[in-house]
Amino acid sequence: MNLPRNKTYIYLHGFASSPQSAKARYISDRFSSLNINLTIPDLNQGDFSSLTLTRQLEQVAAEIDASPSPVILIGSSFGGLTSTFLAENNSKIEKLILLAPAFNFLSHWLPILGEEELKKWQSEGFKSIYHYAENDYLPLSYDFVVDLEKYEEEKLERTLPTLILHGRRDEVIPIQASSHFAAKRPWVQLIPLDSDHSLGNVMAEIWQAINQFLT
Repeated sequence: MNLPRNKTYIYLHGFASSPQSAKARYISDRFSSLNINLTIPDLNQGDFSSLTLTRQLEQVAAEIDASPSPVILIGSSFGGLTSTFLAENNSKIEKLILLAPAFNFLSHWLPILGEEELKKWQSEGFKSIYHYAENDYLPLSYDFVVDLEKYEEEKLERTLPTLILHGRRDEVIPIQASSHFAAKRPWVQLIPLDSDHSLGNVMAEIWQAINQFLT
């Protein structure tokens, strides 16, 4: 396996996750076995409460600007959505690898909360969200919703090689979200996998697909 060495590889973890997630650790270990560094920024920034897509974009953009070489982004779930918006206007990003990307995140998540819970969140300003890395509930500002509503996925039109790996049994972000995104963008390759949102049982397949895509 001969991945290009003159690139900067950055992995973006998902919502309410961390650089210590199972996928992040697995992929980082695979890169390490090839003596290639994989940068995994902590998108929580020690302050999950004020998390927004805009904050993530600004944080990772600074990381990319500091890179001396072209960038390949690997994004999981909400990190995948972040990666896609980052790549739209940043020519240093050459390729995208998206793992169950959270396209149409609010349209999938908010109906589960229900209208009454959503109004309560809006009026109180914060809602307790289960954070998988902390194994506890943490408050999240309603600004997260307000900020995300500003972003229009329909306007994502930059032509660059993009690989999407998505589970057919994804219970969080249905694979149809990725199918819809790929259908209108011929430069996007979608590989369906027999898995759920965690993709935990298909990591070897994911690593093989990453290698084929990058070499």
